[in-house]
Amino acid sequence: MTVDSPAPSGLRALLPDLAPWRASAEFRRLWVAGLITNFGSFLTLVALPVQIKDLTDSAAAVGAIGAVELVPLVVFGLYGGALADALDKRKLILWTEAGQGLLCAALLANALLPSPAVWPLYVVAALSSALGAVQRPALDSLLPRIVAHEHLPAAAALNALRWQVGGIAGPALAGVVVAFAGLGWAYAVDLVTFALSVVLVAGIAASPAAHEAAKPSFAAIAEGARYAWNRKELLGTYVIDLAAMFLAMPLALLPFLADELDAEWSLGLMYAAIPAGSLLVGLSSGWTSRVHRHGRMVVLAAVGWGVAIAAAGVAGNVWLVLLCLALGGAFDMVSGIFRAAMWNQTIPDELRGRLAGIELLSYSVGPQLGQVRAGGTAALVGVRASVWSGGLLCAGAVALLALCLPTMMTYDARTNEHAVRLRASRAAAAPGA
Repeated sequence: MTVDSPAPSGLRALLPDLAPWRASAEFRRLWVAGLITNFGSFLTLVALPVQIKDLTDSAAAVGAIGAVELVPLVVFGLYGGALADALDKRKLILWTEAGQGLLCAALLANALLPSPAVWPLYVVAALSSALGAVQRPALDSLLPRIVAHEHLPAAAALNALRWQVGGIAGPALAGVVVAFAGLGWAYAVDLVTFALSVVLVAGIAASPAAHEAAKPSFAAIAEGARYAWNRKELLGTYVIDLAAMFLAMPLALLPFLADELDAEWSLGLMYAAIPAGSLLVGLSSGWTSRVHRHGRMVVLAAVGWGVAIAAAGVAGNVWLVLLCLALGGAFDMVSGIFRAAMWNQTIPDELRGRLAGIELLSYSVGPQLGQVRAGGTAALVGVRASVWSGGLLCAGAVALLALCLPTMMTYDARTNEHAVRLRASRAAAAPGA
């Protein structure tokens, strides 16, 4: 990798770069709003399957949540990207956030009934997935408008850190609330977090569509897909992440892996190990702002993820398995930071929403399909073999993709034509330019 000189030394060089936080009040508002709703969403994420389990006593009924969420995610992720380009991004975020709050209110009302119904839980899950898919491209495409071009890698690291904090603390808090206060309280707290988020986002300036933006349509979505296809370094970020998640996502097998290691007590630690590794990278992400060869880092991190997961499948000691899973989470975080940096620093404003919709699919669908692959492979060759073979296949597939897409390895944020053009455009549009 290439770094600027001089660079901060010692501990300061590792601490997260807070430049986006200091420079942009709107970024601070959006970051805090996301942190608040992240905690609330984990309450519902835990409470919803617990309620379905209590009402049906069926593992298949609980698993069906994923099925009803997948189709809205795919359909509305792509259309949501087109909407983000054509509409005011702030309004889109506000309306979808308010819609999520109404869905929480519906879950609360159902939970307070003497005999709660099951079908509203699936309807809410599907609608929530659709709203989230519409909102995420608007959030992602708003970031480059409120953060300086040179601060975008640091902003990506801070946003990823926010997600990891929620990913570790959120489920722990949710378990306590559901167990001791009840499902109604979980939904009520989530409703309050959405209300707080709406207030914070309302303070952000309007973010209207670019003059060049196309109206939302299938043709507009196809235009975004063609742009992504013609930008091979962008295409590489999508397919490499899809390969990594499809081939080496082990979450579905962790309960069985804990059993095979005769360490059932370790299951919770296994689930926490990957986000814990990601969190450690987030807390020491200061170095990421000084890296410019983002594509190379994406490739190396994805290979590292595969190798770490393969090692977790081979290791016979539970503590070594936990260490490997944490290393995998660290590599995944590195990959995510630099993928986001490439997206934010090179995609033109009028296409950013549609490309964010494609990004949403690349990092959301892969893990879900990966669970299916892991379970099917385990049924054929065993749990441990499914884990280590998936990791090795991931490392090999990523290496092959890097050979087929050489612009991933040569990408440099300082010289890439798209990054240079966008940087110059933003500089010219800056006040006083």
